[in-house]
Amino acid sequence: MNRSLLRYTAYVQLALAILFACGCAPTQPFFLGETPDLEYYLQSATQIEYPDVDVASLPDTTQTLRPLTIGNHDYQFWNLPLEEAVSIALANAKFFVTTSGIAEARQNVADQFISGTADQFGSIYDVAIQQSTTQSVPLTVDSSGNRTLPRGVLRANQVGGVEDALAEFDAQASGFMSYSNTDRPNNSPVAATEADDFTLQQAISKRLATGGVATLRNQMVYGSNNLREIAPNLRTVDSDYTVSIEAQVQQPLMRNRGTLINRIPVVLASLNADVSIAEYEIQLRNLVRDVEVAYWDLYVSYRNVATSIIGRNSAIATAQFARLALENGTGTRQELAQAVEQYYQFRGALESSIAGSNLPGADRQGVYGAERRLRELLGISPTDGRLIRPIDEPSIARLEYDWNESVAQALYLSPELRQTKTRIKQQDLELISAKNQILPEVNLSLLYRWVGVGDHLGPPSGSSVAPVLPGSSALDTLTTGNFQEGAIRLEVTPAAFGARRELARIRNAKLRLARERANLQEKERLLVSRLSDSVAKVATHYQLVQTNAQRWQAAEQEVEARLAEFKNGRSPVNVVLQSQQRRAQAQIDYYRALAEYNKSLNYVDYLKGTMLANNNIVLREGPWNKKAYWDALERARERSAGHELQYGVTRPGVVRTGPLRDAASAAAIIGSGTATHGETIVPDGVMLNDPLGLNLDPYRSPVEINDQPLSEMGDRPADLLNPIDGSNIQAMPTPAPSIQSIPTPPSVMLNQSTQSNPAKWQTSEKVKAVSYSDSAPIEYAPQPVRRKAIPQ
Repeated sequence: MNRSLLRYTAYVQLALAILFACGCAPTQPFFLGETPDLEYYLQSATQIEYPDVDVASLPDTTQTLRPLTIGNHDYQFWNLPLEEAVSIALANAKFFVTTSGIAEARQNVADQFISGTADQFGSIYDVAIQQSTTQSVPLTVDSSGNRTLPRGVLRANQVGGVEDALAEFDAQASGFMSYSNTDRPNNSPVAATEADDFTLQQAISKRLATGGVATLRNQMVYGSNNLREIAPNLRTVDSDYTVSIEAQVQQPLMRNRGTLINRIPVVLASLNADVSIAEYEIQLRNLVRDVEVAYWDLYVSYRNVATSIIGRNSAIATAQFARLALENGTGTRQELAQAVEQYYQFRGALESSIAGSNLPGADRQGVYGAERRLRELLGISPTDGRLIRPIDEPSIARLEYDWNESVAQALYLSPELRQTKTRIKQQDLELISAKNQILPEVNLSLLYRWVGVGDHLGPPSGSSVAPVLPGSSALDTLTTGNFQEGAIRLEVTPAAFGARRELARIRNAKLRLARERANLQEKERLLVSRLSDSVAKVATHYQLVQTNAQRWQAAEQEVEARLAEFKNGRSPVNVVLQSQQRRAQAQIDYYRALAEYNKSLNYVDYLKGTMLANNNIVLREGPWNKKAYWDALERARERSAGHELQYGVTRPGVVRTGPLRDAASAAAIIGSGTATHGETIVPDGVMLNDPLGLNLDPYRSPVEINDQPLSEMGDRPADLLNPIDGSNIQAMPTPAPSIQSIPTPPSVMLNQSTQSNPAKWQTSEKVKAVSYSDSAPIEYAPQPVRRKAIPQ
């Protein structure tokens, strides 16, 4: 009966095992006390929730003022030098709101930054993050406590930092305890075997720079069984303790032998840090470049405002003369309407140059937009009650570069090329590691052991009881040193027949190295091409500065002549208006060419790698904590007390040539190049030629640009709108006019009845229309301190 019950029970267990193995289970579980209302879960599963993050916002974010607009002029001028602007940007930069690469003009990445992640943009934390990056492969030990590397894993491809690579050589402690009980019947005259076994092991293992592993191990084994009861002659005591101390050294003789191979991960990690430092330098350099470009863009915006004001005031004066001519019977309504239309054209250009506009042909940024762009790069609030005004004037000095020296500096100082050269050295080390893996794995293991066995564990007391007799001590036997063991083991594991994987790895490493070298050659070629283009643009922009200065001078003379003819009735008004437009365009083109010339000078230094040095910006490692200095002193003392082994170990080859030197040393390192063929033509030889046989003597003389520095254009917002000393022309009305306050159209204004009624010329109280009855001077050229004349 009992056997049948056991048989049925076994059948049920087998059926349940087959059922669960086949995966047969109900699709919906059943619960006691279940309710069908699950809406509380369904509604909250997809609910939008706010993360529990408490990060204080910057004061420049929360305390910013309303933006500057046409109707909001509540600010004071902030006269900012270029050097101070760069200093502010570097002091506030935690993230570099710029893009990588060497593009001459880069886009504003503020939009991408807001929607991007921290990993997409450079920051001051990147170098430290790279150095503290660790791999996911942990340190492992075998059952004997020996440090091991996972099979099939090549540690040459190091993605972590130096500390992570050095962690491979840290000592690793390990230990375990195990207990087992045996109570098993035997198919022999002995009825059953009963035993208790306990093992305790402690070990510390360290991987050596030569590739070997040194291990110190302590083991205690306790065993107790009933063999003495069955066969008294087989055992002296019922239980015994075995204590051992082992020292083991495992050393590879071919594959993975030597410091060259085993230090490759450490060197690769340090080269990764070099790549990260070069990327940090690139981001910092691009930020400085963008700050200077934004600075000169803001300068041009201010000049654009001044030019628009001059054009507007000239249009006012022209309209006044047209109205006087109409009243005297020598003019027409068409001329007056055209002059009024010109005024509104310049007025719209002035409004766009101040606040920016998306209308076609208008300045998209204006002074306010260009200033906000500069503030984004400086890392400050978009509006703080001040309006940045660049007070450094762009350089008008003619500058020529030593081409061969410039090429040498670009090839030596470029951080992009330095990054590529670092990667080439990494691929060199990867190739060395791949070649090492084709060698057979030959490992030599040496083991030395002290052993003690006794009836009990101890402690050692100097007892004379021989092992293993009743009352003997295992620790006593161990400390006497009478029982010592040794072992030598040689393992040989060659590569698989044909070594296809190892040979393919070597081929892959060679191809990667060849690709990196070809990449470096192409980068150098294209960098020199970009440098050639930038140096050519320097000469072009300098020539355009002179050309536009001459054009501005000719336009001023034309306006004077046209106004005089218009006053005498010998020239129509449209000719005067067109000349005024050309003068305004020539003036702004001059300042644009001047700003582009300074940008070109900066871009040449940018490509040469000398821009940071020319801005007195030096990258240095920051201070360490005190523990780091103490550790460095300890390592230095260890090195000074050591003795160098000339033939003891192999050492890694040279991976660096020393610290990066200055630009003056680049020509000696790279080479000065060869002399180029060609003829250098001075500016006089290409300027103001006379192919049509015209008399250009009035325009050949040096141009004296009597422009007014921006810092002398007043300290009030109204001065920005009308920076002309001694002028009584009505300034730009503020705030901006509404739809109801738009002045009466010219067709109504030209009516004879409206001319006698000045009230119809007025608009709302906030906006005052132009009064053509005010006296205004003819000349609206600025009257500033004279600047240095541009040489021929």
